[in-house]
Amino acid sequence: MSDKKVRVRFAPSPTGGLHLGGVRTVLFNYLFAKKHNGDFVLRIEDTDQTRYVDGAEQYILDCLKWCGITPDESPVAGGKYAPYRQSERKPIYREYAEKLVAEGHAYYAFDTPEELDAKRKELPNFQYGHAHRYELRNSLNLPLHEVEALLHANTPHVIRIKMPQDDTISFNDMIRGYVSFDTNQVDDKVLLKADGMPTYHLAVVVDDYLMKITHAFRGEEWLPSAPVHLLLWEYLGWKADMPEWAHLPLILKPDGHGKLSKRDGARLGFPVYAMNWLDKKTDELTPGFRELGFLPEAFLNLLAMLGWNDGSDQEIFSLDELIEKFSIERISKAGAKFDFEKAKWYNAEWIKRTAAEDLKVRVWEVLRSNGVNVTNEAYLLKIIDVVKERCVVLPDFYQQSAYFFQQPAQYDLASVKPKWTDPKTEYFNALVTAIAQLEVFEPAALETRFKALAEEKAIKVGDVMLPFRIMLVGGKFGPHVFDIAALLGESETIIRIEKALEAFTA
Repeated sequence: MSDKKVRVRFAPSPTGGLHLGGVRTVLFNYLFAKKHNGDFVLRIEDTDQTRYVDGAEQYILDCLKWCGITPDESPVAGGKYAPYRQSERKPIYREYAEKLVAEGHAYYAFDTPEELDAKRKELPNFQYGHAHRYELRNSLNLPLHEVEALLHANTPHVIRIKMPQDDTISFNDMIRGYVSFDTNQVDDKVLLKADGMPTYHLAVVVDDYLMKITHAFRGEEWLPSAPVHLLLWEYLGWKADMPEWAHLPLILKPDGHGKLSKRDGARLGFPVYAMNWLDKKTDELTPGFRELGFLPEAFLNLLAMLGWNDGSDQEIFSLDELIEKFSIERISKAGAKFDFEKAKWYNAEWIKRTAAEDLKVRVWEVLRSNGVNVTNEAYLLKIIDVVKERCVVLPDFYQQSAYFFQQPAQYDLASVKPKWTDPKTEYFNALVTAIAQLEVFEPAALETRFKALAEEKAIKVGDVMLPFRIMLVGGKFGPHVFDIAALLGESETIIRIEKALEAFTA
């Protein structure tokens, strides 16, 4: 690696929700930058105005904020290479496009959409490239005076790169190694559109150069565009400043066949976006990991492990640990299958490891949104510590802890009534008296008295343990039943036993 300060960028298009593959690209860029004390730049590539979606840029910013990734430079933070929206950099690009034309590396193309459609119908595998460029209406094929007249008349046109014929273009990918392309297989890509906006191909090269980007990490779907970009770096005289490239492997469907899409998520019942995305054009809501109840730490952790590992058996990493351990060399060339069950495992692990204080606000919101009123913060923290090991996603805290704040509205009677007997009624009536006589109402003392009473009444402990749990929580779930009772307190425990007995014996 060179001695230049590391500068990387994430350059999304504001055209919709942020796919988890996009967030992984953000993460790998960020980890590499911070590992090498470099800068992470967010650049909005909004040159395709026909696909621009209102609200998408803010959504991208919100996603990064939720993930805890803060760009060093961005449209919001600013920076010395501003502006960071390509639409605001529009005047810059024509200068470079015209330079390429003047030096014979690009040309004006005046073909109308109708003419190109006709050509595609005539030639099913039509490519605007070396095989057909001299059959079309462009400055390579038209007399100079006609080209000048068309330009003078402001005739709509694009500028296309002139791909060399019978050549091979190669580069060293940081993940894939040596990669080569046959230029005959690459068409003459549009660099500048008729509206004066650059395409991705021109803008990404110009902006990476002007913003002094040293490393460019992007998805492998961009690999076919690499020869165009390599040539632009060379043709513009910037080859010595070209960043090192790494094309990241795809995130695949759970069966390993093809790239994971939001349609796959909808079909299989899991999100593929970081956060909920509401498309204002279609009013379609695409669910996100945040709203499902994932912690951002878990989300980043699971993404990091899709195609990367540190060579050990460690699976749980904080962001700081990822920065410390990250290396491009450990990224796999092969695509990584997405496993939603594994994703949930990461979240469950992170919930277990997160302090109650750090979960407090999110759990309070889960309970509040389900109509549970929480007024005692210290009590809430105790409850979180007791139940968090049973929660996979944040909404699980409602089922696992609501009964600490409100009495069960109903009971799992099917698990109790078929085996209910008068001796059990007598046992629980006696338990109420025994509880009231305890000097200290804490789990161990309660458990000892509970079991001793069962022995006195000649009842198996197992026959009354489940009914006791259902009396307190309403169902067959929750932590250790004596821990539950101790947190509820003596008075509330007695009230719940007496109330449940009415239902059990009705």
